[in-house]
Amino acid sequence: MLKKVLLLQLLLMAFGYCVRAQSVTQSQISQIKVDNLSDDQIRQLVAKMKQNNISYSQIDDYAAQRGIPNDEVVKLKARITQLNLDKELSSSGSSGNLFSQDTSGRKYSDQSDTIYYWREKYKQIKDKEDFEKEQRRRRIFGTELFSNQNLTFEPNLRMATPPNYKIATDDELVIDVYGYSEVQHTLKVSPEGYIRIPYLGPVYVNGLTMEEAKTRITKQLSTIYSGIRTGNTSVQVSLGNIRSIKVTLIGEITRPGTYTLPSLATVANALYVSGGPNENGSFRSIDVIRNGKAIATFDLYDFLLHGDLTNNVVLQDQDIVKVNPYKMRVELLGEIKRPAIFETKETETLQQVIDFAGGYTDNSFRDVIRALRVTSKAREFVNIPADSVALFRLKSGDRFYVDSIVNRYTNRVTISGAVFHPGEYALEDKMTVGDLIKRADGIQEVAATSRGVIRRLQEDFTPAFINFNVLDAIAGRNNPSLQREDSVIIFSKLGIREPYLVKIEGEVNQPGYFSYGDSMHLEDLILMAGGLKDAASLKHVEISRRIRTGGKYDSTDVRMAITEQFDINADLSGNPAATAYVLQPFDEVMVRRSPSYSQQANILLDGEVVYPGLYAINTKKERISDVIKRAGGLRPEASAEGALLLRRTFTNEQDSTFLLSKLEVFNNKVKDSIDVARTRATVERNQQLLGIQLDEILEHPGSKYDLYLEEGDVIRIPKKQQTVQLFGEVYFPKKVRFDNGFSFRSYVRGAGGFTSQALKRRSYIVYANGEVKSTRKMLFFNSYPKVKPGAEIYVPTKPDRKGLTAAATVGLASALASFALIVVTIINSTK
Repeated sequence: MLKKVLLLQLLLMAFGYCVRAQSVTQSQISQIKVDNLSDDQIRQLVAKMKQNNISYSQIDDYAAQRGIPNDEVVKLKARITQLNLDKELSSSGSSGNLFSQDTSGRKYSDQSDTIYYWREKYKQIKDKEDFEKEQRRRRIFGTELFSNQNLTFEPNLRMATPPNYKIATDDELVIDVYGYSEVQHTLKVSPEGYIRIPYLGPVYVNGLTMEEAKTRITKQLSTIYSGIRTGNTSVQVSLGNIRSIKVTLIGEITRPGTYTLPSLATVANALYVSGGPNENGSFRSIDVIRNGKAIATFDLYDFLLHGDLTNNVVLQDQDIVKVNPYKMRVELLGEIKRPAIFETKETETLQQVIDFAGGYTDNSFRDVIRALRVTSKAREFVNIPADSVALFRLKSGDRFYVDSIVNRYTNRVTISGAVFHPGEYALEDKMTVGDLIKRADGIQEVAATSRGVIRRLQEDFTPAFINFNVLDAIAGRNNPSLQREDSVIIFSKLGIREPYLVKIEGEVNQPGYFSYGDSMHLEDLILMAGGLKDAASLKHVEISRRIRTGGKYDSTDVRMAITEQFDINADLSGNPAATAYVLQPFDEVMVRRSPSYSQQANILLDGEVVYPGLYAINTKKERISDVIKRAGGLRPEASAEGALLLRRTFTNEQDSTFLLSKLEVFNNKVKDSIDVARTRATVERNQQLLGIQLDEILEHPGSKYDLYLEEGDVIRIPKKQQTVQLFGEVYFPKKVRFDNGFSFRSYVRGAGGFTSQALKRRSYIVYANGEVKSTRKMLFFNSYPKVKPGAEIYVPTKPDRKGLTAAATVGLASALASFALIVVTIINSTK
């Protein structure tokens, strides 16, 4: 837990703006692991970021400034998004108006609050300035060297020790004696500068190079190993663990201070761990001060531009690295390979700065380079010709802009449309339209040869159009000459007319529109439509054609189409009459259904019959009694009175959709929800209950009760039923046993009688076969229908009666009072 708290504190300091005042090293920040932080710690971190006015989009920038590894930043943003905390940071990072309300929404009433308010506002302004400085610093050439996570200058500790390396306290020397005598010692340099060799004593090595130390140690060892003098025994001295040194970085550095580094560290290592020069620091004047004297000056541009690390000296303990302020900087923008701010020396020219930037791009305009220069009194623009670039003297603050060449062509002509190779071509001397068409390999076969167009730009660059005859231009007659930026258009005959189509509908396998072709016949179009269906009639195939009068108007002509009818052969071999009739564009063909063709139609016979199942309708006049006879008749337990017929309501889906829309109006008028639900269910399943009287049908076959069968009919014959069901406004709706001696009111009394809300005169019965009978009014009495086995008794509810509102009551009272006043006035006037 203590480790997690420490990591959280480090992460908070890394993202806070007060990090510059903390002594957190690069290695400590790089050890932060987001995976080790809990959700509560992430929330605390977000609260701290919000307090410091860091938005979600600024996390990457500030993490790069603080040296936090990129993979940990990605994990942190993922955790923030996972906890839905990114929205809390969406409004952060903007300073806002100086006099606006504080982002926390706090109201300031006393003096302490006012001080807090202005402190927060000052902090917001300061943060904005820091952000702008960082953005400017990023434009300085070389800054990316110190913000790139994939680049490191850590010294290589596994390489051979340099011969000029000077030994000091805490270095570890490995002495290997081999030959006639073999022994190995690992000795550490004491604070006094000695190493103590067993059986020999102390040997002073402080300040010696590795070569000097080897010579001295070998000489001392020769006193106890005589083989060293004779050459039979050899000595090797190498460096083991190296010491740490303290180096101080001062001046215009991002994070100045004293750093602990390996003794093999160089100037570049020290600059990298300290973040490199700041926005005012020099990249070309970095001094190494040792014992009060500058022993070397490091120029980072030697490494950045040439890969030269000659002056990258190895540091020693107590060395001071001083980054001086820059003296001269210029900015190079536009069509160059590396736009940036470059630091220059007094002897360097504009050409060298362009070389620093990698040179011009391919689209650069090199004749004139524009410069913005700040003088002692004002600003001025300077034009630099190409021949003056190499000698142009620089001044700090100069901004140079290399423009791009204009997007114009000196000798371009274009041809498009119905040619074999459309595109852009070079304008040659005395080139004509015919010459350009030949360059494009000629016109296509579909080209419209009577007229072409040249789109030309006039002197004021407004477009003008010049027409020409394509065939004449190709033949060299009336052949217009071309100018720069002319665009020649050769039109296609297919592109300047309505697409030619023919249509076929009816009994074909793939009806629809097809492309028209010359000499197309009726049979050809039928084949393109996949051939005829089995139901197609070979007689009276009809073709309708548009009326074309050639532009002449006749008011007496009332025709809308020209129609022709043809007979065709089953194998589409061609009828002479139809063959002679050639189709024209936009003809419409209708192949009708054969009047004698019909598909098998089936009905379903279900329930208490001897052989239930699907039955095909034999004739158009087959009745219910016929199919009952084919099914072997009814079973003994069958209820003929309860038989019902389900018949399709609609033949297509459009009719069903139309009725459902009308049903919405019906729902608003009918208050009986049971009836509404039953009607909707009937429409949606595309079947409707049709009441039949099967007992009458079987007793009198062929009578009016014996209906003709239709495809999709479902006849269901239930078992004999012995119950009656009651619904609606009775006190105990239930199913009761049928008794032939009971009347309608007897069944209602058996269910507890009518309720106070019962609408008795609207009661009705639904019989088992779907037949419905309602209550009739006989003078002042209700005549209820007869109850049969399997019947359902429905007692509806009285409609709600709304009383008068307060406003209506007042209005009615006022009207009555006025009427009474009028009556009294009339009576008094007659006396």
